[in-house]
Amino acid sequence: MKHSYMKSMVVACLATLSFIGFNATATAATNYKVVKGDSLWKLGKRYSVTIDDIKKINNRQGDMIYIGETLAIPSKTKVLAAETTEPSTAAPANTAKPEAKPAEQETPAVSISASEKDLLARLVEAEAKGESYEGKVGVATVVLNRVDSPKFPDTVTGVIKQVVGKAYAFSPVQNGSINKPASEDSKKAVEQALTRKDRLDDSIYFYNPKTATDNWIRSRAVIKTIDHHVFAK
Repeated sequence: MKHSYMKSMVVACLATLSFIGFNATATAATNYKVVKGDSLWKLGKRYSVTIDDIKKINNRQGDMIYIGETLAIPSKTKVLAAETTEPSTAAPANTAKPEAKPAEQETPAVSISASEKDLLARLVEAEAKGESYEGKVGVATVVLNRVDSPKFPDTVTGVIKQVVGKAYAFSPVQNGSINKPASEDSKKAVEQALTRKDRLDDSIYFYNPKTATDNWIRSRAVIKTIDHHVFAK
């Protein structure tokens, strides 16, 4: 009789532990049903996680998502806990004043995949080669502003490869110069644009007034001129 009672207690304890373990796993992520206009980039902004975080938890390789499907969104707390590499033993407090980080190394306000960063940096290099660093940041900012605008595709890749009429929206895609590697300055410019500190008043166009042949683009409200480019909305 005593053995039967002990056996029942052990089974009950194991069941309780299994229930606790199940809940811990279940609360590690939030289920989200995809609606029209969603993208991994937008979901990453909304839940403060990276595109790679979402793809990893959903066992995805590509960036495509579909209306009506359910995605698991990792919690920010869970992601941060997984990424930390500091030991649990408390270290002595560091009283030294931390060095200020350069603007281009600030933590991004939004995250995009590594492949899209490379694509955007190559576009910046092709469009703003020979321009100042500020001009390169401006070009990257216009692309990100287009992603946020309902007038354009909702991914970096979609914006850069958009076809308008019978041609691509950006001439480097049309003539193939986007396939050339990006410089370090262009890569840093993309990182700074991702911090979204200066959105150029949400400019969604840029052009060189000396070479632009489209009169319509000249009718847009000018926000700022940087080097040879006019930024407008």
